[in-house]
Amino acid sequence: MPQPAVIFDGVWKKFRMGERHDSLRDLIPSLLKRRDTAALADQEFWAVQDVSFEVQPGEALGIIGPNGAGKSTALKLLTRILKPTRGTCLVRGRVGALIEVAAGFHPDLTGRENIFLQGAIMGMTRPEITRKLDEIIDFSGIAPFINTQVKRYSSGMQARLGFSVAAHLNPDVLFVDEVLSVGDMNFQAKCLERMHTQLKAGVTLIFVSHNLQAVTSLCNRALVMGKGAKLFDGPSEEALDVYIKASQTSSQKYGLTQPRFTLLSSEFVRDDGRPALTLTPHAPCTLRATFECLESADHCQFGVELERTRDLLYCYGVTSDSLGQPFITCHKGEIVTVEFALTAHLARGHYRMNLNIRNPIHAQFYMSAENVAHFTIEDQRTYAGVAELNPRCDIFKTATSEHVSTAVEVP
Repeated sequence: MPQPAVIFDGVWKKFRMGERHDSLRDLIPSLLKRRDTAALADQEFWAVQDVSFEVQPGEALGIIGPNGAGKSTALKLLTRILKPTRGTCLVRGRVGALIEVAAGFHPDLTGRENIFLQGAIMGMTRPEITRKLDEIIDFSGIAPFINTQVKRYSSGMQARLGFSVAAHLNPDVLFVDEVLSVGDMNFQAKCLERMHTQLKAGVTLIFVSHNLQAVTSLCNRALVMGKGAKLFDGPSEEALDVYIKASQTSSQKYGLTQPRFTLLSSEFVRDDGRPALTLTPHAPCTLRATFECLESADHCQFGVELERTRDLLYCYGVTSDSLGQPFITCHKGEIVTVEFALTAHLARGHYRMNLNIRNPIHAQFYMSAENVAHFTIEDQRTYAGVAELNPRCDIFKTATSEHVSTAVEVP
């Protein structure tokens, strides 16, 4: 059995609030402070706590979790930007990393000059960079500005150039942190296509992203982190379920301090009753939710909202009365079950559903809950958007006749 390409063994990393080590002036005094690495002093906290995992050659591992979970810190530990407080980080082979879009760039150098600079930082030789220069520039899509100083670039242009250099390093292990959060739609699609190509060539990938659809597309396995700890390590679909449930909260967006209902259970199922974690466009499905009434409530209207998970884009909302159900009165202790039958006319992506109970007569919310159900739409035809329009394309060509005039020389 081959040796793991990446080893992250019992790693801990602590920081001090407000501490910055971006110069030798800051770093040297901190190194002289000898403290027990197992204890936390005042203002210190664990960014990574006893996390372990291994990645085999050619495997793609996604790392997901909320902001502050320790995902980017883990990548910086693996790429030796940071040193662990305790534990071992090991990467075998040539490393390509895109951790920050401007990492390795000098603002006063041109894009062309920065290709050589960042390539050298990543371990590429000058002849290798020269040989790949045209390909790197072409992939980045910023050829007209390649001789402009990088400080004139937008963050999207810097991301294009940085990813292009990293992608043409031909690494054994590639680390990518949120590169898909910057850049336009076409560039994001190009990045994903490039990473798919590298995976087929046997490159090991560690991919950190809030784009859950991209994680499931690239990675068969995902690691879920929360507050610096490992919550789950396994198949990507199961990891998404763990992540969404871990982030499930009661909503305060309506100013609710004393809700009159509590959500007992919720499930999102296909027509045959199986859990609907993954669907194809236009699939029929049902959201079933059960509530307990904590305090009597009049004129109850039940509402469901659909949001795209990665950016919380509001996609759809509907209420029970608009679907023909009258308002109901609920009494303390009663159990109420509500079902919304839906058809998922959605483009590929990851979505979540929210529920609320409201008295529309008095404009009063009785309860609300976010992330009561979630699902992924899988579709290889679409590349972006929300609505699946079931399109058809016809192409017609009209024959044209060319008139060719031939001059004849008269003797």
